[in-house]
Amino acid sequence: MDNKQATLELGTKPIGKLLWQYALPAIIAMTASSLYNIVDSIFIGQVCGPLAISGLTITFPFMNLAAAFGAAVGIGASTFISVKLGQKDYQTAQHILGNTITLNIIIGITFSIFSLLFLDQILEFFGASEATLPFAADYMVVILAGNVFSHMYFGMNALLRAASKPKQAMFATIFTVIMNSILDYIFIFILKWGIAGAAYATILAQIIALCWQIWLFSDQKQLLHFKRGIYYLNKSIVKNILAIGISPFAMNVCACIVVIFINKQLAHYGGDLDIGAYGIANKVAFVFVMFVMGVNQGMQPIAGYNYGAQKLDRMIHVVKLSVLTATLIMTTGWLIGMFLPYYCARLFTTDATLIQLGMKAIRISLLAFPVIGYQMVVTNFFQSIGKIKISIFLSLSRQLLLLIPLLAILPLFLEIDGVWYSMPISDFLSAIIAGWTMIVYMRKFNRMHRESQALANMNK
Repeated sequence: MDNKQATLELGTKPIGKLLWQYALPAIIAMTASSLYNIVDSIFIGQVCGPLAISGLTITFPFMNLAAAFGAAVGIGASTFISVKLGQKDYQTAQHILGNTITLNIIIGITFSIFSLLFLDQILEFFGASEATLPFAADYMVVILAGNVFSHMYFGMNALLRAASKPKQAMFATIFTVIMNSILDYIFIFILKWGIAGAAYATILAQIIALCWQIWLFSDQKQLLHFKRGIYYLNKSIVKNILAIGISPFAMNVCACIVVIFINKQLAHYGGDLDIGAYGIANKVAFVFVMFVMGVNQGMQPIAGYNYGAQKLDRMIHVVKLSVLTATLIMTTGWLIGMFLPYYCARLFTTDATLIQLGMKAIRISLLAFPVIGYQMVVTNFFQSIGKIKISIFLSLSRQLLLLIPLLAILPLFLEIDGVWYSMPISDFLSAIIAGWTMIVYMRKFNRMHRESQALANMNK
């Protein structure tokens, strides 16, 4: 099957089969992606000690911020391409590909230079202490030095999915997991490079995968491929990419702000090991969140294409299936978090104190998981069809408008327990907001579909 035919199937193939076809590779890829982050943490925690886990947790805001810029380009471009492919505007889609490459290079290099110049000051602002700063700095120097390759790697994977190549995107991610795990063992256990070894393993694995992605897009027979004349930045294309990408950018920036605030509150009401416990809980939650992100990535080109083609019944169908799948995934995560927290924490450390703190963090952090999947799908859906303001609002409601005030207020009464319980409370409230918003728009989309059907019947 050629690339154009695969793209056209987004508007004709049964939705259930289509979502499975696109979501399964994305789920596998995202799960694999979460695994290589977890593998890093396990190696670091078991070999470098509990404070290294805390130091790694301090870097989370940095990773969120880097991901914010990557998502602004990668997700914005892939969504824009999906809509253009649905409209059969292949020439514009081609130029979006070229502009994405240029934007990723510019942003990736700029972010690295600025961050490296002020690294220690930034990490201290993020909550690093004298004990955890050396670990965090050793890790981030390497990660930032290779940041442009990470931007390119994640951006290329998003474009592969938009170009109807979800399996290739999956293979690229699985490769990075396997390669990263092998290099982790070599750099940390054999060469004794410590936490910096985990960073070298991550970047080197992504660089090798990026070379393969570039080779794929170099095939002139494909609908989307590299060619001359598409790399010069086009004002209209850049504007549209960033307009769509502003929602995931806002989500990741908010996540950055939230993690900084959580780290500071944990340090104030607890200590370095409480930050490490949050890092463990975050990694456990990350596995299931990445599952749902895989579902969202599978949904995105289907929803975007059918919205662009005005096939609203198919768009609504894929959203409903995605919500059901995400809810099942997150409920599974909740069951594991409630009943198996010891085994989850023990993966990352042998320190008895950190294990106990990690168990508590896991149970509370995952408390509202059964409703989070729905909120994530709804937010991604509005992003996928270009409803940027709504997507931003839903992103902000969960991370900024609700969680930050709760983090500021609840610890005044409950101390460190207030920090922990702020997270599930904000998750639950934001799910209510997302549910109400989706009901309003689903009624609107159903009405639009009925009207288009009535008009089509009149024209027969």
